[in-house]
Amino acid sequence: MRFSIAFLSLVALLPQGLVAADQPNVILVFIDDMGWGDFSCFGNDDAKTPNIDRLASEGVRFEQFYVNSPICSPSRVAISTGQYPQRWRITSFLNNRKNNEERGMAQWLDPQAPMLARSLQQAGYVTGHFGKWHMGGQRDVDEAPPITDYGFDASLTNFEGMGPKLLPLTLKPGQKEPGRIWEKAEALGEGYRWMLRSEITSGFVDAALPFINEAVDEGKPFYVNVWPDDVHGPYWPPVDTWGDGSVRRLYLSVLESMDKQFGKLFDRIRADEALRNNTLILVCSDNGPAPGAGEAGPFRGYKTHLYEGGVRSPLVAWGPGILKKQNHVDTTSVFSAIDIAPTLLTLTGTPFPDGVTFDGEALVETLLGDGPSRMAPIFFRRPPDRDSFYGVENLPDLAVRSGKWKLLCEYDGSNPELYDLQNDRSESTNVASDHPGVVTQLTKSLLDWHQTMPPDNGPTYRKTGARNKKGSKTN
Repeated sequence: MRFSIAFLSLVALLPQGLVAADQPNVILVFIDDMGWGDFSCFGNDDAKTPNIDRLASEGVRFEQFYVNSPICSPSRVAISTGQYPQRWRITSFLNNRKNNEERGMAQWLDPQAPMLARSLQQAGYVTGHFGKWHMGGQRDVDEAPPITDYGFDASLTNFEGMGPKLLPLTLKPGQKEPGRIWEKAEALGEGYRWMLRSEITSGFVDAALPFINEAVDEGKPFYVNVWPDDVHGPYWPPVDTWGDGSVRRLYLSVLESMDKQFGKLFDRIRADEALRNNTLILVCSDNGPAPGAGEAGPFRGYKTHLYEGGVRSPLVAWGPGILKKQNHVDTTSVFSAIDIAPTLLTLTGTPFPDGVTFDGEALVETLLGDGPSRMAPIFFRRPPDRDSFYGVENLPDLAVRSGKWKLLCEYDGSNPELYDLQNDRSESTNVASDHPGVVTQLTKSLLDWHQTMPPDNGPTYRKTGARNKKGSKTN
């Protein structure tokens, strides 16, 4: 068999002792709407997440990891493709057909996008997606491609994807019969099953486990997404954990319940010596928390905001036979979700797809606990429908993280905000006037990036009754 120079170069970067015959298995846990500070290992004193905490104590916890959008659908596109989601015209949550058009967005992710799963599938992996999808097939968009068209051998999703589904039943204290939400998802196709929302993560885990077992029996490496949506509102924890019924209490209860439901999956991997030594588990969040529910730790802002609280995510990596460090906290390495795809392809010795240029960088040593930050800046554009949100008016349109600096501004570069994240990670003091040269340089690179991306309708989109940036009411 003949290999290209590019493929041999990728193999040379694998950790010592790892060869193609024992390509590492990968499990990516991508949690919906969870804040940077919500795991107890990231400082949450109000809830306990022992299963995630154990992964962190046996692995690496990263404190400067970013997702590439402060809202769900584009964030999922970025981690799946290794490219900025703007390239695929998915820049806010995918909604009904009319609203997607109003915001200048695609109706679903193009199946020709360079999916991490497809590349791994072509390299001999079995690939499964279990959990929220939200990259096409929701509300009245019922002709989107099935998840299996994106490089997955099997899938089980929620109400925002095409293919077999678990749909949520709701139950609160005092109720005898459960209710239903998102009932119209039945119209998206056969193969749905209803179960209590408080137990759905276990439903996804219970589907992932036989998939993993079959891969093991066949001697094949596996790539598995487990993408729960427990901590996305509305919150429906087990009835015996409702407490006072406040938003915060409900959120903490679903967070703890979700962690508990992960236990079966993590224990399966840990208890099998072969899997323990050759499986990498990554756990992170798709964006920041909703106010009053989750916590962003010391960071400013919430989901939908380009401030740190909206785009900085906790990241835990576990893999005793793969990582270079255990019980390690990486406080300095800056990298992002678009780096995950090229990094995992390099780690597994999988060729990059032909003709594709990733926006992410292959940072194998970084992910393994002993590497630098990414070289290029990380760019952000706000969702087109989120100019003002959660009580904050006129949110910045664009942002860039470069070195210790974070710059935010409007589409035309006006109203710059500059923060020294090395000394001010809460973005409390705008130092733009003290560093005009830095502002000029970062603004230029940010606008250059913005102008190379396909546009959405962010500059003109306004909800009925909203106010534009000059304060005049628009329709």
